[in-house]
Amino acid sequence: MKQFTFRGLMAPVFTPFLNDKGKTINYDIIEEYAGFLKSKKVPAILVNGTTGEGMCMSVQERKLVTEKWKEACDKHGLVMMVQVGGAPYPDVIELARHAEQLDVNGVLCLPELYFKPKTPEKLVEYLQHVAIHCAKTPFFYYHIPMFSDVNVNMPTFLNLAEKAIPNFRGIKYTSGELDQGSGCLKPSRFILLGADSILCGAVAAGFDSFIMTTLNIWPEISLQIIENLGKGELKKARTLQCELNAKIADVLKHGDWVTAMKKAFNENCPFDLGKTRAPLSF
Repeated sequence: MKQFTFRGLMAPVFTPFLNDKGKTINYDIIEEYAGFLKSKKVPAILVNGTTGEGMCMSVQERKLVTEKWKEACDKHGLVMMVQVGGAPYPDVIELARHAEQLDVNGVLCLPELYFKPKTPEKLVEYLQHVAIHCAKTPFFYYHIPMFSDVNVNMPTFLNLAEKAIPNFRGIKYTSGELDQGSGCLKPSRFILLGADSILCGAVAAGFDSFIMTTLNIWPEISLQIIENLGKGELKKARTLQCELNAKIADVLKHGDWVTAMKKAFNENCPFDLGKTRAPLSF
């Protein structure tokens, strides 16, 4: 089984679209995008997550995007995780198998989004049926209750999942409930924070890994927050968190999270990733 040792910053990458009527995927820009993130000291990426509009793409498109990112990550030495959920169950299985065939570093999976699991046990059962199809790859659960409406207790879930799923390694924790998130932390676990606005508090609580949209745009702020906390410079870290939160608030004046953040990337970074797809924008 592949080992997973990554700790640090992971950017959930946007999917680049051309500005044509069909929002065709711009595969050609992915290698440049990977190099840009590497130059900004972001050593890892997540493909086809919320930021990447995975749920707005066909299975074939998700596969091709994953393949292009794998080529780019191999070239630039980036760690790569791929999100396979948010689709009908047979498609989730197909995407999990595909990710394993590509030898990615990790697979992340949303819960079943229609027949939603209501208990930790039911969530584990669903993920077991997915994880078996990428059994040699480290497997992670994507906890994002504000979108999935699946909000079972994460410490309880983790205890069950670690016993039931051999390749289970942790979660992406996208929630503002820092108390529950802190209860998930153990040295052997990989708990990757997905909430940009509470980075300072999360680092102080013991989080050491992060998958946050703003790492695409202003990674230096997050790096400075983490560095200042490591040196005991709490006041500086708080000031930087306020700066980051002010930027986020300003960005969100222009639409939903993904649409507004993609617009901010295009305005602040050296190339254009296009607009979001329907149903995020029409």
